Amino acid sequence: MLDELDEHPVVPAPAARRAPGRAWLPFVATGLLGLGAAAVVATVDPHEPGHYPTCPFLSVTGLYCPGCGSLRTLSSLAGGDLVGAAARNPLTLLALPLLLLAYLQWGRRLAGRGTWSPTSLPARWIWLLLGALLAFWVLRNLPGWDVLSPA
Repeated sequence: MLDELDEHPVVPAPAARRAPGRAWLPFVATGLLGLGAAAVVATVDPHEPGHYPTCPFLSVTGLYCPGCGSLRTLSSLAGGDLVGAAARNPLTLLALPLLLLAYLQWGRRLAGRGTWSPTSLPARWIWLLLGALLAFWVLRNLPGWDVLSPA
């Protein structure tokens, strides 16, 4: 009985062959959520108090997190104000093209036209990005670095 199983091993089909539509579901859902969030930020002004909740980290500590000002950055971008967007959170402004590129590469990989994935980044790049994020976080809370604060 066991000899028969060894002669005909069961090999699962690759994920892309099993259910091609299922592989695209997270990609499409992420895109739709991103478009929906962009539409909300473009129509509901985060510059007006009370439209969005305050950052929990800011509420608890009184310090700005790396994401503070991101909604106002996105709203300024939606309105075509690049200078205003950079003034609220320059890190978000720099991260948006990278996030868009990663999203497009994800789609290319699903379509079988690319092999890049976020896990293929070298460890030193990840450490460099984390170091830059930490430096931005600290500097925007120091006196004299008001240019990095979202206020």
